Amino acid sequence: MKGHHITSRTTLLKVFVALVALTALTALTAQIDIGVFNIPLALAIAGSKALLVVLFFMALKYDKPVNALFFALGVLFVVVFLTFTLFDTAFRGDLGNVGKETIHSTEEGAEE
Repeated sequence: MKGHHITSRTTLLKVFVALVALTALTALTAQIDIGVFNIPLALAIAGSKALLVVLFFMALKYDKPVNALFFALGVLFVVVFLTFTLFDTAFRGDLGNVGKETIHSTEEGAEE
């Protein structure tokens, strides 16, 4: 059985510097309006930071490959759910048969 992997201090320091740089990048990009790319850019930066934390601080890089598979599947499901949520909110109201009135009030108006 494999023992616990000890990550070197220099590697942890490099990862920490990368996390601080990505946090600064997040703060800088929040000040810039790039239209529809605001959310995907923010999610990409956050995903990069999460990946660094999981790989090095949580030692997934040195763990069994099956754990990386489960992590990847979890990330895949989160991406799918976020994609469906963003599609729902982005295209809300685009259907032609959607009105401001309720179904009940529409049926009452048709009966009169």
